[in-house]
Amino acid sequence: MLRKALMTTQAEPVDVSQAKVTVVGVGAVGMACAFSVMVEGLCTELALVDMAGEKVQGEVLDLQHGTTFIRRVKVYGSKDYSVTAKSRIAIVTAGVRQQKDETRLSLVQRNADVMKSIIPQLVKYSPDCVLLIVSNPVDIMTYVAWKLSGLPRNRVIGSGTCLDSSRFRVFIAERLNVAPDSVHGWIIGEHGDSSVAVWSGVNVAGVRLRDLNPNIGTENDPEKWTDLHTRVIRSAYEVINLKGYTSWAIGLSTAHIVKAILGNTLQVLPVSTYIKGCKHGMDKEVFLSLPCVLGENGVTHIIKQPLTDEEKALLHKSANLMHEIQMGIKF
Repeated sequence: MLRKALMTTQAEPVDVSQAKVTVVGVGAVGMACAFSVMVEGLCTELALVDMAGEKVQGEVLDLQHGTTFIRRVKVYGSKDYSVTAKSRIAIVTAGVRQQKDETRLSLVQRNADVMKSIIPQLVKYSPDCVLLIVSNPVDIMTYVAWKLSGLPRNRVIGSGTCLDSSRFRVFIAERLNVAPDSVHGWIIGEHGDSSVAVWSGVNVAGVRLRDLNPNIGTENDPEKWTDLHTRVIRSAYEVINLKGYTSWAIGLSTAHIVKAILGNTLQVLPVSTYIKGCKHGMDKEVFLSLPCVLGENGVTHIIKQPLTDEEKALLHKSANLMHEIQMGIKF
């Protein structure tokens, strides 16, 4: 009874006999994902794909030369998608890079066009794979990948707000002087400017911060905790302004998601998933981040997270924004 009340079912069985991971795109983000997956020892085979053939081969050699120091993994790459055959997870990072001060949403059509050349090839060679989309704007690109792939919705996932939630926990932890993994807090909705900070649920050791400060996360909060959410939203822009791109944190975040899927850990992570028909009255066919149980089939369930009326309204606003932009995509 309790399990049924907590979760919304969203799963379909798939063959899990393979331990091969593909990364499409060998730019800074793609290689951070590949390196993190490799160092974590999450796969036995790692395939890299990019249209820049020489760079792919250079990255393959560079990784191969370090396999003495980690769990043995076979690394190879090509411009040809046949090298991705029988992948358990295909991570897509390819796309037009986000420029200085450019919002993720302005990337939509350019990266949607890139997806048209990638997704059908991945599904052709790995029809049982889980697609993990990292390319920005990730929620809309996950929707595009789902439309192009023909795969069940539980097997098309976006990296979503897993990184946003990590940033949120890090910033709160800094202010409270505790470890980030001792802070429990969620960013849901869009991986971007319309994300929703679930202040009503932020807690340390079960102690809700809202019980100590009823105005936390609101405009009436004298301690201005809401500044931390603003900082989360601005984080990527700050890193891009300073070094030109983001890479390491999203690589670690992506590997964490891969570990949950390949290990069938049933860990709950805020990844971008199909939300129409889930709790909170969502009626738009969009992908946004909610707490999801991850296992061998991708998303197995969505957690029915309690939200305040204000948080629900903000989540709906995020969904409406995604839906409005999706309507302009040319497939």
